[in-house]
Order: sequence, then structure tokens, then C-alpha cells
Amino acid sequence: MNFQAMRGLLLVLMITMYGAGAHAAQYAALVMDARTGKVLHSENADTRLHPASLTKMMTLYLVFTEIRAGRMTAETKVTISRHAASQPPSKLGLKTGQEIELKYLIRAAAVKSANDAASALAEAVSGSEEAFARRMTSTAQAMGMSSTTFKNPHGLTSSGHLSTARDMALLGRRLFYDFPEYYNLFSRRSTNAKVKTVYNTNRRLLDAYSGADGIKTGYTRAAGFNLVSSAKRGQERVIVSVFGGTSTAARNAKVAELMDLGFRKMPSYAQTNKPGRLRLNAPSKALVASNTNAQPSIARRAGALRTSGRPKARPLARPSTEDAVLLATAVDQALQAVGTKAATDPVLPVEDIVAERSPAAFAIVLPRPRPSDLPVPKTITVVKEPEAPKVARAVQESGKFIVELGGQHTRGDAERLLLTTALQEMEALEGSQRHLAPAGSKGWYKAQFVGLSAQAAETACARLAARQTACEVVQGG
Repeated sequence: MNFQAMRGLLLVLMITMYGAGAHAAQYAALVMDARTGKVLHSENADTRLHPASLTKMMTLYLVFTEIRAGRMTAETKVTISRHAASQPPSKLGLKTGQEIELKYLIRAAAVKSANDAASALAEAVSGSEEAFARRMTSTAQAMGMSSTTFKNPHGLTSSGHLSTARDMALLGRRLFYDFPEYYNLFSRRSTNAKVKTVYNTNRRLLDAYSGADGIKTGYTRAAGFNLVSSAKRGQERVIVSVFGGTSTAARNAKVAELMDLGFRKMPSYAQTNKPGRLRLNAPSKALVASNTNAQPSIARRAGALRTSGRPKARPLARPSTEDAVLLATAVDQALQAVGTKAATDPVLPVEDIVAERSPAAFAIVLPRPRPSDLPVPKTITVVKEPEAPKVARAVQESGKFIVELGGQHTRGDAERLLLTTALQEMEALEGSQRHLAPAGSKGWYKAQFVGLSAQAAETACARLAARQTACEVVQGG
């Protein structure tokens, strides 16, 4: 038997063995018309399951709330605690005592799903993960996410940390309508997070499905492969929530199938039903009292999201706010400087253009029609896309870099993961040695390839990331 045939046989054998021993997470799904909140399809949608990193949608929701309320800004400096820095991958690679602006933590949590960034955000807002988790849960209850309890800001498996496909679809809808100015974060294929450029964990679906523009992936062994995704075609937008996928590819295929189903079903009633007014359930006094740390408007808009008719678009005429004045000023400057040609970058906000007197990155983005059950935000604060900092490249010291695969594993699982990965990327990992590093808790390990140059490690990790294998490059001793 030649070498290639033996390699293929070993790969198939190891994948089969690994798959047979893996825990099969329960499947659940829900398809929602984002405009009305109407459920178009559901399966096990109210079964409480592990949400994994879908949790970070609520973490980001609360951070956006703090910025809008003026208690934080995109430039707020956050000092990284030992606890935040110690979180397992996926992570940004933050160091204890390091100071980093809030905007970079937001990007790392939204795009890379970095656990250390999520912990740092929680501590910056509430002082501790425990306090932040209590606020997450009370906010979820106020939104109508009645089956959700949060125990941490990142979604790593924890007793009692549970949600449902229905609740996560509701949360995805709130993110889209309550904070439209930040929603572009979830469709970026990559972004500058200061420490390094990070790549979107959902970029395969974003590239493959027409109209897909978010929102959040999640994976742990207990949860399986989870995803809350949104896509727009014409005036229609669908939100799909899937729990318990068996692999990235299988999950993405199922989400695409469900989004197709949603788009097929929406016109059948959206064109025949007349718009209606949604009645929100009044929040209980106990609920309002328990949510004293949250933005005041959350209590006012409490109650479950229910079905409403297709909403009318907000009028675009007769601007009377300060934002409208800024917009008109920026348009005038842009037209004077470059004629009628405007740049197409939707990230840089109008406020930054006016402040910098530079129209080069200006683009007009019309507001979305909002369902009648969601309040119009009074102010808009946008995370500015900064210029990429000049970062000194690591010294190319041969043999002193490590490719660390994501997650913590038992010894047997870590050994199988190392062998499978080595067979998949034999050329990229040539010259490295497989290594098991203790992961803190007794009996748990990190899977590593040691003894690589900086360039070889970066190349190997990039190729593994293209296979949807979580990894990061760390410098050895």
C-alpha cells in the first residue's frame, strides 16, 4: 500500500472513531419573519439546550446599551484581568494587565467569538462575570426570552446556562432592530482587533448564501454546532436559529435550507394580511425592579415579541434632530469635495466624517423599517473603524512557536484531535511535534503542535482556519 493510500485510510479511520465517540447534541430549529416576528417553522424550538457562543449576542447587546446610554464609549480603555486572560480558545490572546479599547473587544467577540474578549466586556460593564450574567438573564426575561438563563458572558458549558432556538431567534431580531448601527459587525469577513486581525467564524455561510449578513455561530461538545443567521432578499428578511448541528458543513446546509423555506413562506401571508398593531404585555413590577442596571428603555419595551402585521416604513422627510443637521452638513461637504461620487464604506459614521472634515469614506445608509413592537432609538453611537495600527512583526525564531487547537479535551480526545489534524495538514505541520499541555482542570488538556517557526505556524493556522478548525499561534518559551 502506498503512502497516500495509507494516509487516507488512517484519516477515515480516525474520523470515524472520533465521530462515534462524540456526544450527539439535540437538534432544534426555528425560522422567523424578521419584520413581524411570525414563526414560519419550528422543531424542538422550546427545548432548553446549551447555546454555546450564541450567548455573546446578549453580551454585545448589553455593551451596545451601555454605549448608547453614555456610560461607555468606543474608546473606553479596559484593563484585562487575570480571569479574562485565562479563558480558553477561541480567544484574542489578551494578557493580564493589558489595556485595550472597548471597540476592539467588541469586534473580537462579534467576529472571532473570542472568549477572553467576552469576559473582559462583562467585567468592564458590571465588575464581574457573575453580576453581568444576572443582568443578562433579567434583560432576557424583559425581552420575552422566558426559557433562557445565563451563567457567563461567553457561552462555555456551565450548569444552568441554557436557552432555546426560539429565544435566540428573538435575541437576533432585537440586535438587528435595536442596534442597526452595529449590525454590520456580524457580516465582516475580517476586522482589526488591535492585537491581530481576526476572521469571521461564519464566513463560509456568508460567502455561500445570497443575502446572508449575520449573525452568530456557537460550538461546544455539549451544544453541537449552533447558529443564528439572518438574510435579506428584497423587502423580506428571515432569521433562522439552529441548535445541535453535527458539523459546520451540515449546520450551514440546514440553515440554508431553512432560510429558503422562510423566503418561500413569507410572501404567502405578507401580501394578504393587513398591517396590525402589536400589544405588548406589561412588565411586572418585580421584573422592572430586578433590572435596575439595564437601560431604562428595556423595561418599557418588556414583554414577549409576538406576531404583528408588516410594519410601515418610518418617514425619511422633515429631519429635525441634530443627527439630521450633521447628515446634511456631511453630504454638502462630500459633494463639494468629490462631486456626486461617494465612497461605499458603510462602517464610518457621519459623526466621524463631520469631526474629521474628511468626506472620503462617506456613505448614505437609509434607516430600516422597524416593526411596531420595537422602539426607535433616541440616539446613535457608532463604533468607528480605525486605521489599522502598525504592529511590529514577531521575530522569526525557528522552533519557538506553537499552533494551539481550540478547546479543552480529555487526553484521549486531544490525542485523536492531534492525529486527525496532523493527517489533514501534514505538509503545513511538517517538522512539528504533537504535545498535550495541561489545561488547568485535572484531566483536561490543550492540543498543541510545537517546534514551528513563526511563519510556519501562521501558515498552518491559516490553513486550519480555512477548514473551520479553531486554532491560534502562541510563542513558546
